[in-house]
Amino acid sequence: MKTRVTELFKIKYPIIQGGLAHLAYAQLAAAVSNAGGLGQITAMSLATPEELRNEIIKVRELTSKPFGVNFAIGQHNRPFEDMVQVAIDEKVPVISVTGGNPKAVIDMLKPHPIKILVLVAAKRQAQKAEQLGADAVIVVGHEGGGHLGRSDTGTMVLTQQVVESVSIPVIASGGIIDGKGMMAALALGADGIEMGTRFIATKECVHAHAVYKQDLIDADENSTVVIKRSLGTPARALKNEWTKKILELEEIDVGYEGLKDYISGNANRNYIHKGDCKNGFGWAGQGVAGIQDVPSVNELFNRINNECQDIIKKWNAGGIQS
Repeated sequence: MKTRVTELFKIKYPIIQGGLAHLAYAQLAAAVSNAGGLGQITAMSLATPEELRNEIIKVRELTSKPFGVNFAIGQHNRPFEDMVQVAIDEKVPVISVTGGNPKAVIDMLKPHPIKILVLVAAKRQAQKAEQLGADAVIVVGHEGGGHLGRSDTGTMVLTQQVVESVSIPVIASGGIIDGKGMMAALALGADGIEMGTRFIATKECVHAHAVYKQDLIDADENSTVVIKRSLGTPARALKNEWTKKILELEEIDVGYEGLKDYISGNANRNYIHKGDCKNGFGWAGQGVAGIQDVPSVNELFNRINNECQDIIKKWNAGGIQS
C-alpha cells in the first residue's frame, strides 16, 4: 500500500501511532513500527532528557524500523528545547509536534535530516505548518480523543478541507480505528491515518491498566465527553464520575485554579495506570464504539490490511452500482 506517507517515512502501511501521553513508550512504539507503521514515543511525559534518550535506545533495541518522537509542547509548562536536542542528537527519523505553535521546534530541526509532522485542527493551521517547513500534517477532527481543536468540525469535513489547501501529505485522525476508516480517509485525499485510542487497546500498550482497556471495549459512541472547553483547550475523554465533576465545575466557571487538580497529569495517571476511575480520567475518541477486543499490534495491522483489501476487491468487482 504505497502513498506519499509510506514513501516519506519509509514504512509499509500509512498508519501513524498517536503520541498518547503517559502511554506511548518503547514497547508500543516498536511494535507499531515492526508491524509496518510509524510508532512514536511520547517525549513530554518523560521527566528528563536522559529518560528520553534511554527510551529511544530501548526502541532501537526492539526494532530496526523507522519510528518517531512526539512533542506535545502546548500541554506542559516546561521547556522542551533540551528534549528536542536529545532527539536530534540520537538522529530520530521523525519528530511530530502537537498542542502548540510548532515554529520553535521546526527551527531547531531545519538543519537536520529529520522528517517533521505537525498536528493541526484547522485549515489555516495546516497552511501555516506547511509554510514553516512541515513535511506532513496530521489533521484531527472533533471525534478524536485527547486534545482537539476549538471548533466542532468532524474528521470527514476537516480532512477534505485540509487536503485541498496544502500540497504536503495529509494524515487523517479522529474516530479512525480500522480499515474502513482508513479507506474513507484515503478516499478524501489523505495519504494516511493516525490512530490513538485504538492503540491503547492493544497488548503492547503495557502501561494502560486493564480497567482502562476494558472500559474502551465496553464504551459506545455516547461514552465520551469533551472537557476543558471553558479553558479554551477542549479534549475528549471517557465519561465517568470524575469527568462529570469536571463539567459541573466548568458550568460554574471556576477557572484553571478550580480545575487544575481534576485535569492534572496525576488524575490522568490515576485512571490509565492504576485503574482508579473514582479519582481520575482517561482520554478516548468516539471510535471506541468499534473497539471490541485487545489484539496484538501485529494482529491489528493484519486485520486493517485485510479490511482494506476486501473493500478494494469490492470496488474493483463493481460492488457499488451507479
